Amino acid sequence: MIRLVIADVDGTLVTQEKVLTSEAKAAAQDLRVAGVTLALTSGRPPRGMQMLIEPLRLEGQIAGFNGGVYVNPDMSVVATHRLTPQAADTAVKLIVDHGLDAWLYTPDDWYIRKAGAPHVAREAWTVKFEAKLTPSFSDKLLGNTVKVVGVSDDHALVARAEKIAQETLGDQASSARSQPYYLDITNPKANKGAVVTTLSKLLGIKTEDIATIGDGQNDVLMFKKSGMSIAMGNASDDVKAQATAVTATNEQDGFAKAMRDLVLKQVKS
Repeated sequence: MIRLVIADVDGTLVTQEKVLTSEAKAAAQDLRVAGVTLALTSGRPPRGMQMLIEPLRLEGQIAGFNGGVYVNPDMSVVATHRLTPQAADTAVKLIVDHGLDAWLYTPDDWYIRKAGAPHVAREAWTVKFEAKLTPSFSDKLLGNTVKVVGVSDDHALVARAEKIAQETLGDQASSARSQPYYLDITNPKANKGAVVTTLSKLLGIKTEDIATIGDGQNDVLMFKKSGMSIAMGNASDDVKAQATAVTATNEQDGFAKAMRDLVLKQVKS
């Protein structure tokens, strides 16, 4: 029986315009009434999901930075997984050398090297806080890094950088695209597969009693660890092929439909 749902945020829980619909809120309420806990995971920092806690009446944890920082609904920190300073430095250099823009996140802040760089304004609007501008990432910042992001609108370039990062960093980091234009590099323990196993232990729920839902390539990692996995209709064919079910798109209330047609029907049966 499904007792926990772990939902991705962008491309899944919210629309393309980052709107949490009334149907999504109602589905979250339906889960709560049925005794199913809802938790969130995203490449966003935890404070970039804080605006979702009240409308969802969230009871489960938030795994920000793909599991780099876990917080409770009251924003108290459960666990933090930083990159080593060496891995963070290597990640930044790799990203810049391959023609991507580099962002750096600490547990509390977001740093960029170029004002007005691609996707900065959109990201600030999404997470509801501004980036801090710095000409370079100091040793102090590199020593407190939770996530490094490579950004480019050349999607093929981002895909190539992903493979190079995986080969170069190996088991020093988890490197995966959260969007076609974002490459996320985090602590090896900070990946969505580890989110499933971590929340399983934290909440005392077997992984087979967990449902996961997402749209991105990095969501496949949590699909492989959970008893039920649901790909959004807006996911790529490759992501869909690795899920146990497919729902409608995030523009068609795919999250709400999946909760009602797949998760809650299974709970009631």
